[in-house]
Amino acid sequence: MVEAGRTGAFSRVYWMKRLIYRGDRPGPVARALNAFWARQYGAGRLSRARDVTLEVRGRTSGRMLRFPVVLADLDGRWYLVSMLGENANWVRNVRAGDGSAVIRRGADHDVTLTEVPVGERAPILRRYLDVAPGARPHIAADRGAPAADFERVAPDHPVFRVDGLDQTG
Repeated sequence: MVEAGRTGAFSRVYWMKRLIYRGDRPGPVARALNAFWARQYGAGRLSRARDVTLEVRGRTSGRMLRFPVVLADLDGRWYLVSMLGENANWVRNVRAGDGSAVIRRGADHDVTLTEVPVGERAPILRRYLDVAPGARPHIAADRGAPAADFERVAPDHPVFRVDGLDQTG
């Protein structure tokens, strides 16, 4: 998905992003970049306060797995959005672990992730696209689109409220 109105260099960047996440799964390049950014975000380096590392227990391996993610803020709460949709590995692990997770940014914060009902996701998805430009190629709505566009894609992108992390992180 290329954001409406994007041409030239922006279009190429979006195309490249879709290529490294072909089939909405991270390929070798995306996995290497994710590992790098998970280390940086977890340490609180080279990133904004909303850029964090999500740690969840693997549903089959039992190992702690790390994913770089961007928190969306709305109405005084933090949210996690799956840019890759229902089959993102971290989403399946969070569901299997009943929402138990760790947010890391310099320090560890034990949190509970509570899935947001589909009917409440649209404004969170809009905010997410505002703060996570890297997610824009993966969500089939332009960040300036009407609410109906976000309501249409809401079933495709799980959203979780982050409980146990205050707005200051």
